[in-house]
Amino acid sequence: MACYNRCSPCGPTPLANSCNEPCALQCQDSHVIINPSPVLVTLPGPIMTSFPQNT
Repeated sequence: MACYNRCSPCGPTPLANSCNEPCALQCQDSHVIINPSPVLVTLPGPIMTSFPQNT
């Protein structure tokens, strides 16, 4: 996460921590990629198989 403050300095040699310019802390949007793990699902019931039909 990279946040940075875009406030410009108030003067060449500031004597106090006050500034007349409005300042805001801006952060970039975060993007999270979640890869799902493989899941084995067992369904109850008869096993359905298909056989090739030779006619």
